[in-house]
Amino acid sequence: MIWRAEHFIFTNMNRGGMSYAVYSMMGYGHFRAAYPLRDFSELIRADSYEGIPKKDKIIWSLLSSGYSGITRSIELPIIGKLSFLTFDYFQRVPSFYPRRDLSRPNLALLIIYGLLKVGFGRDLIKRLSREPLPLISTYFIPAFMAEHYNYPGDIYCLVCDADIARTWAPLRPKASRIKYLAPTSRVAERLRDYGVRSEIHVTGFPLPLELIGEDMIILKGDFSKRLVNLDPNGIFIDKYSSLLKEKLGGMPSSSDHPLTIMFSVGGAGVQARLGVALMRKLRDILAKGELKLLISVGVRRKLRDYYLYWMDRLGLRDRVGLIFSEDPESYIREFNSALRKSDILWTKPSELSFYAALGIPIIASEPVGSHEVSNLRFLIKGGYGMEQGDVRYLEQWFFDWLRSGYFAEKAIRGFLELEKLGTLNVRRVVLQPF
Repeated sequence: MIWRAEHFIFTNMNRGGMSYAVYSMMGYGHFRAAYPLRDFSELIRADSYEGIPKKDKIIWSLLSSGYSGITRSIELPIIGKLSFLTFDYFQRVPSFYPRRDLSRPNLALLIIYGLLKVGFGRDLIKRLSREPLPLISTYFIPAFMAEHYNYPGDIYCLVCDADIARTWAPLRPKASRIKYLAPTSRVAERLRDYGVRSEIHVTGFPLPLELIGEDMIILKGDFSKRLVNLDPNGIFIDKYSSLLKEKLGGMPSSSDHPLTIMFSVGGAGVQARLGVALMRKLRDILAKGELKLLISVGVRRKLRDYYLYWMDRLGLRDRVGLIFSEDPESYIREFNSALRKSDILWTKPSELSFYAALGIPIIASEPVGSHEVSNLRFLIKGGYGMEQGDVRYLEQWFFDWLRSGYFAEKAIRGFLELEKLGTLNVRRVVLQPF
């Protein structure tokens, strides 16, 4: 059985060495985690497939629209911020110390299991059970569905953040058979505090293999050209010359692209106005061709049109690139292709924080939610990224950071220290018999 994101196709092909990668479009993070697994997994969109029961469709829609609406409301004064803070309370990440038993379920988890009791997700698991393969869920709800409805295959839950709320662990964690794929050791420890006693594998976050290549040849080539742009005065290239030569085999004398910033707008469209602010502040530099700006707008046509309007208004239609496709897979492909020629990634501290492993420094905009606060902490403490400065003075602090090699230092640390082969690690754990 091959199950594409929107429909079923039944065949008798050999399915050995395959799995299901189940995701939902609650933002881009869960799909971005599933996409790199496509070489050994059927990508399954749990919230949209042919024949999905109307009740399930409505519940998924409410979950998605509620998350997106409340997330966007954070930019509204007073009422919006209060709404978001109330919502975030139920998904908050508690302090790590003192270490203690945190297995008691929160209200959000009780609501999810209440929905399962009335049949939410039963159809999904029934269909998959016809030909059970290892199931990898990049969002906790499908993993809970699989266990609740007695899915006959192995169940894995792939975590997408550097630290997590109690909601990621099952209602009765000590008795659960869900196995976890953790991007960091902190997540593994957190799951134990939440009472999980099943297998937990620290795999790293699954990055697209097309950005890495055999023996990391693609990654090494892209990183070396990026580093030339990030260290115009050669401060850190000289400081780490022997180590870079050992890891990269040498440095090119010049890059194959101008200094390029990619600004990625969150799936809910939060902080879209920040992208306009960047265009305003960098307008003269962009017009001269001294810097290139890419804006990743995702799959929302309305957001694309919003930026096209401002590009025309500022006279930058030919100077700013937009990354957009209404098809999620096409969008991710375009994003990954553009990232190869990008030097700095400016984004909310989402799952994209793990892309620092590619040797690209992260400028983090304001976090939206407790999980993103944890991701920001991961970036800052590890030395892989930095919080954005005051955008009103962007042309001052940005170029100061560039000339000092600050961006280069972050890129080098991410490249040297972070796990890059999370996709292969996931495959090894899930498909070990093959």
